[in-house]
Amino acid sequence: MKTIYDAVIIGTGIAGLTCGIALKEAGKNVLLITKEPAVSDTNTHHAQGGIIAWRDGDTANSLVNDILEAGCKYNNTQAVRELSKNGPKLVFDFLINHTGTKFDYNDAGELDYTEEAAHSQRRIIHYQDLTGEEIQRSLIEYAKKIGLQILTDTTAIDLITNNHHSLDTQELYTAREVMGVYALDNISGEVIKIPAHTVVLATGGIGNLYQHTTNPKSATGDGIAMAYRAGADIINAEFVQFHPTSLFHRNIKRFLISESLRGEGARLTDLNGRQFMQDYSELRDLAPRDVVARSIYDKMGKDGSEYVLLDLANHYTGTEPIEKRFSKIYTTCLGGGIDITREPIPVVPAAHYFCGGIKVDESGKTSIKNLFAIGEVSCTGLHGANRLASTSLLEGLLWGKNCADSISKSRNRISENRFSAIPEWSSPASGIEFDPLLLKQDWQEIKMTMWNYAGIVRTTKGLTRARADLSYFSHRIFDFYQSSAMNKEIIELRNAVICAGIIVNAALHNTRSIGCHYIADK
Repeated sequence: MKTIYDAVIIGTGIAGLTCGIALKEAGKNVLLITKEPAVSDTNTHHAQGGIIAWRDGDTANSLVNDILEAGCKYNNTQAVRELSKNGPKLVFDFLINHTGTKFDYNDAGELDYTEEAAHSQRRIIHYQDLTGEEIQRSLIEYAKKIGLQILTDTTAIDLITNNHHSLDTQELYTAREVMGVYALDNISGEVIKIPAHTVVLATGGIGNLYQHTTNPKSATGDGIAMAYRAGADIINAEFVQFHPTSLFHRNIKRFLISESLRGEGARLTDLNGRQFMQDYSELRDLAPRDVVARSIYDKMGKDGSEYVLLDLANHYTGTEPIEKRFSKIYTTCLGGGIDITREPIPVVPAAHYFCGGIKVDESGKTSIKNLFAIGEVSCTGLHGANRLASTSLLEGLLWGKNCADSISKSRNRISENRFSAIPEWSSPASGIEFDPLLLKQDWQEIKMTMWNYAGIVRTTKGLTRARADLSYFSHRIFDFYQSSAMNKEIIELRNAVICAGIIVNAALHNTRSIGCHYIADK
């Protein structure tokens, strides 16, 4: 009999690693898998701005109000209270004091708190503009120290459920349960069966479904598609947050220009240097992200420009030199010929964060027994219709810990004879090798469809067109998936077209224009 894990966690960002570390320290037999060659290739690694942390003088009620205002009061108030009460202190208890994450301090030797849009006060701590990278580093090093088992280059294919996979026909008449995962060894091409009492999805978001995104290529909606195929509830999928400012550059793609630049004084201007956010919001450059993204989109349309400018050089209010405070942005832009200490940065909105996802409770439990989801793949309801800046890392941290605590306390065990009725993966007799050009074409069609019709500004007519186009793509991709040799790329493509359809259908269903979901004809 193969090893039966207490928990298999899919994903190695802040949520997955936090959950894995906590479970390992609770004495559980846990396995983490990631489809990427490197454990660090996650959305967490690319996060720049910071994380909300406890600060003397700040209150949970103040944070609750800010989250609700940014989320258009569409939020799950229970989730908002959970994060506001327990999240900020966990940054100290788990990251700073337990795993050794570093953050910046000011000249007085105190943590350097910064401000971001829609926050009523400075409550965000950071490590230069490399916050996610530092969190990822510290968690990986700590995971190695305690011997947490992690498999890289291992792509999850499908969740194993009793109703769908078991050879025991009696399982058809029982409640649905998750019993592990089928996964592809990217190197050998072998599909392996990983039995587990619990599966935790921590696979991140869906940014790569769009033509412009700040997310890495790995963000293809894998966990959402797997959960959807297994029958889990997916909610709020219409709410895709577009970051207002990603770098517009011919040779540098997927690079975020952090919102914290505007928190430190940077101002948006048109190509003639005129500030324009006062035309759209009383909060000007510090308005919520959905407002700023739509404002830029509208301004670009009116001016016929491909981008706008973000001027930090002439408006910086920080005390540290720009090249130190925003070292990664400074170095990256300089490599592209832009000196942000002297000239404005060309920026364009890009798909950034998925506010919807797999419906979960305060512990990450889904609607299917033994299945949990944490981080961006999940929907706690925290973000409502629009995410408040710097809540995402904190949500991943808190729900990762809550999830581990819930699993550790659970006495639910699946009997060995039930696991023995789960077969090995069955592959097509003669798998067809895919043509990379066809794969690239399918990806481009999905990205353009989503960008044009399910992006920053939507219309009912455009969404209806997107639904029809995606239905056509789906049939073609599914047929190809059924007959092709298994590989990471075709798995991602199948997941992506499923997620695209989920988003478009949700957008059509919600006729109310609110937050990230902006319907121009309503």
